[in-house]
Amino acid sequence: MTHPWLCRRVVYPLHERLLARPTLRYAADMERSQWLSRAAVEQLQMTKLHKLLATAARHSPWHAERIRAGGIDLDADRASVSLDQLRRLPTMTRRDARENLERLWWKDAPGGAFKYTTGGSSGQPLIFYFGRARQAADAAGRIRARRWWGLEVGDREVCLWGAPVELENTDRIKTVRDRLLNQLLLNAFEMSARTMDDYLDAIQTYRPRCIFGYASSLALLAARARSQSLRLRLPTLRVVCTTGEPLYSHQRALLEQVFGTPVASEYGSRDVGFNAHETPQAQLLLASENVIMEVLDEAGRPVPVGELGEAVMTGLHSEVQPFIRYRTGDMVRLSNDSCRDGRGLHVLSEVVGRTTDFVVRSDGTVMHALAVIYVLRAVGGIAEFKFVQHTLDDAEVLVVPTADWGEHSSAEILKGLKARLGKSSRITVRLVDEIAPEKSGKYRYVVSHVPPRTVVDGSAELTQVVHG
Repeated sequence: MTHPWLCRRVVYPLHERLLARPTLRYAADMERSQWLSRAAVEQLQMTKLHKLLATAARHSPWHAERIRAGGIDLDADRASVSLDQLRRLPTMTRRDARENLERLWWKDAPGGAFKYTTGGSSGQPLIFYFGRARQAADAAGRIRARRWWGLEVGDREVCLWGAPVELENTDRIKTVRDRLLNQLLLNAFEMSARTMDDYLDAIQTYRPRCIFGYASSLALLAARARSQSLRLRLPTLRVVCTTGEPLYSHQRALLEQVFGTPVASEYGSRDVGFNAHETPQAQLLLASENVIMEVLDEAGRPVPVGELGEAVMTGLHSEVQPFIRYRTGDMVRLSNDSCRDGRGLHVLSEVVGRTTDFVVRSDGTVMHALAVIYVLRAVGGIAEFKFVQHTLDDAEVLVVPTADWGEHSSAEILKGLKARLGKSSRITVRLVDEIAPEKSGKYRYVVSHVPPRTVVDGSAELTQVVHG
């Protein structure tokens, strides 16, 4: 491990400078701008929006057509535009982003464009590009949120994570980098009883100041600790931060009891960014300098503040591939409240969001649903999918195929899923015309009917923790 002061003052600044990311400058700006009035924060949003729209008009043909059709004035003498002008543009869907990729992204953007594929928990993975500014804005927002909890860059952090972009690059260089930056990465795709016991030991040995990960995976780990009557000794821990899915009240209570510290939830997505963070005052504050959030009804009209609607996001640092009035599919409520600490940032009262499920391997290992999603998203010819685990050894995959579907596609699915679930697993691939929603009206693209009780040694409450 690196001394926190050395990491904060030398290692991390050098790391960001080598990657040409203005993270620390953005973080300093956000430290100041959070204390602006709400009106001043919204004026800052409009100034950044003008810059984003001007860039999109020059470098993103798909957006340029919509901006011209909307009659938005981007005269160089103007410092900003208005929210009313933004609403002249139609909303942007995930389908729009998929089908118009080559007309969306800025191919010779300064600093480069970096390709990413989302986890596809909606059943339809998305390929998109982002730049250094977007990376820096996300990191700066997280740095500021950590400071709300008394944490600084370089403080020891444990990450219970499972995205392949992290796990596939855990080579020697990545391991050294994590060590220098005081980060310990644990694999959320491997959650057997033995592995979780090892994780709990590693966390106590590492003595983190922050633990970060998927809400459901952290709750599973906490349930394991409780079932073993393990009293964790974590005197330096300040906060457990959850992300990736809604945090339910019983999960929060379990995490607080087991880890002995407050829990802070985070709301975000890979495509738009890390959008909101919870404060010690139990408020979820939007990173308003980075995003504009509209909350709309099914017809695309703004809902009154406090009412449930869909989060439609404009990423103010998404210049490389602009996400402008992007329909996230997440259901949220804005609040009329102000930040209790005096910040001018917007407040969210609720994020319903989407949830994923667990799947259980034939040997009893519990895996985050994304372990299955990443297999299916890598197979060509799939428009939509639904994975259903009926028993420990019996599962099926429903597939809405595209024109690229071929005889090899089923074989790829079987090979990938058997590698995840166990060679003895019986997996059926079935082609369908459409995938119906659940009786609740919600779409769930990974469903497991196998309760992962066994890895928590018979804990009856785990079923509640996992399935809410």
